[in-house]
Amino acid sequence: MREAQFLKQNAEKWKQYEAELNTNVSTDITADRFVELTDDLAYGRTFYPESNTTRYLNGLAAQFHQKIYRNKKEKKGRIFWFWQYELPFLFKRYHRQFLYSFLFFVLFALMGALSAKYDDTFLRLILGDGYVNMTDNNIEKGDPFGVYKSEDSVSMFFSIAYNNISVSFFGYVLGIFVSVGSIWLLFQNGIMMGSFQYYFISKGLGAKFITVVFIHGTLELWSIIIAGAAGMILGNSILFPGTYTRAASIARGGKDGLKIVIGLIPLFLTAAFFESFVTRYTGMPLWVSLSILIGSLAFIIWYFIIYPIQLHKRLQALNNNPDTKTENKNFTAWLSKKFNSEK
Repeated sequence: MREAQFLKQNAEKWKQYEAELNTNVSTDITADRFVELTDDLAYGRTFYPESNTTRYLNGLAAQFHQKIYRNKKEKKGRIFWFWQYELPFLFKRYHRQFLYSFLFFVLFALMGALSAKYDDTFLRLILGDGYVNMTDNNIEKGDPFGVYKSEDSVSMFFSIAYNNISVSFFGYVLGIFVSVGSIWLLFQNGIMMGSFQYYFISKGLGAKFITVVFIHGTLELWSIIIAGAAGMILGNSILFPGTYTRAASIARGGKDGLKIVIGLIPLFLTAAFFESFVTRYTGMPLWVSLSILIGSLAFIIWYFIIYPIQLHKRLQALNNNPDTKTENKNFTAWLSKKFNSEK
């Protein structure tokens, strides 16, 4: 086809598309226009590489490209994108490390509970005489969880949030010691948790412990487990570089682990809020505490396990379907790149 005929055949369409640049056309239509323009541009570059028509199409296609990704940024900001897609994708990739970290924590918690059961001095060694004596006094007064009422809510919130976030980042950094440091963090917290819980079980307060402490403990303990997993990701990148160079593996593992730890910050803040403002109401109706506990557990199972698996399957389906719509390709562009690099 001669250039004049090509121009005559498409000129009206291109003028319409150019006019749409200044209107509020839907993203789907804009994406379709962009695909058509890139097809025309490819044809022009093949048969009229030095013509004004090709240069015009190149500029018009560039404007549509900018409009698509400008709208995408407005619709899905980087922070939103991080928590909705990027972080869950990392969770799926490292589910095995999550499982190992969880099993380590449970093992250490059981060790703590058994040690507290068979050694009367162990509990005081782990929790300290001051804390044990204070709790004994609170139990005698009929308020076993009075410790959560002993401080102003606001100052307690900031103190707990800062401490937990600091511990999580520290646990991640400890992973540089070929994962041993992060496992040590899990050991410390697991032993403490196990002995702490057994103490209340031995006082006949096991059920009350769950309905009170796990209001905040569900999110808090899971976040500690994931922080330990993030450190293991860093450590494993040193031990098992796979097909990467060791430097590239460390950079990859370190970056992924850091993203996961950063992603835990909202959970630590929520747990600190519960501990500071909610847990202190130890006399709340049972259904309220159970609702918070079950809701927290359901969120953990969905966001860290189910949703990442669903997202991964969806991505595989889109990659295997050559007829995927343009908007879905835009939607999965970043994830597809990650998925292919992982394979």
